[in-house]
Amino acid sequence: MNISNLPAASSQDALLAICLFAAFADGEKSDTERDEVRRLADELGSENLSVLSRQILMRKLPLESVVAGLPAPQDRLLAYEMALGVCEAGGSITPDEQEFLNTLRRLLDLGETEARTAEASVDALALAPINAPALPPEANAAPDNGGMILKYAILNGALELLPETLATVAIIPLQMKMVYRIGKSHGVELDRSNIKDFLATAGLGLGSQMVEGFARKFMRGLGKKVGGKLAGRAADQLTGSAFSFGSTYAIGQIAENYYSTGSKMDTANMKATFASLSQKARELHSQYLPQIQERAQSLNPTEILSLVRGNAPV
Repeated sequence: MNISNLPAASSQDALLAICLFAAFADGEKSDTERDEVRRLADELGSENLSVLSRQILMRKLPLESVVAGLPAPQDRLLAYEMALGVCEAGGSITPDEQEFLNTLRRLLDLGETEARTAEASVDALALAPINAPALPPEANAAPDNGGMILKYAILNGALELLPETLATVAIIPLQMKMVYRIGKSHGVELDRSNIKDFLATAGLGLGSQMVEGFARKFMRGLGKKVGGKLAGRAADQLTGSAFSFGSTYAIGQIAENYYSTGSKMDTANMKATFASLSQKARELHSQYLPQIQERAQSLNPTEILSLVRGNAPV
């Protein structure tokens, strides 16, 4: 199968296909990612997303033919940046994912400088320490985790309003940092692996969440580019903003409950609570939209990096 056979095939379809290849690169996650992609395709009403994921999993769509659908150098660099973001969503790359990235880089024919620049940009966000101190210090004061969760939810909702690809990459590291801070406030010292397991147990897939962020950008009636990155219609931006606001708010509330009660929630309860809270929080999104939009206007790449590293207050 060639990607040009898809309905209304475009460079955006090729970019989305590469994101899916990245999500499926680690075979151990393919079942989970496949279910998440199916849900996303249904939600977005994307025929191409369903077809692409099915063909990739059945090994009927060669990566070579997908890359051939990206003749523009800026799209090839963007594809590599997105693939890195998906593979590094959990903060590390498996050997299978690294092999995929090496192959992708070769097929994209990226120069050494271009590839290293993209890798440095994504690594700075995805691999930032989760335990970097938040500012200002809150010594001698009882933690206001409810207020902190809302701030992270507003911030991640704001990031979805930005056109830059790296804004989407920043969302998961910020969610992980939030969970770390909640655990620490209850005397639980977490590492990245602990947090990944917690998020997965609650039902928040890291790779599929990254694909979802990119896919929502692709579904916005693309065609415009801002600073070389993709941008879209305001209504669809708000949908993505509501999703990130909701998922961040929900995972924060579950983490607060989980670590304040000595980790007494079982898996089924966590998943059900996450789904319920996510929906409730998406409805709250409109209430906080003015604050989210105001936050988005103040953000720039330098500040985003400082936030992820913990060098600036959320």
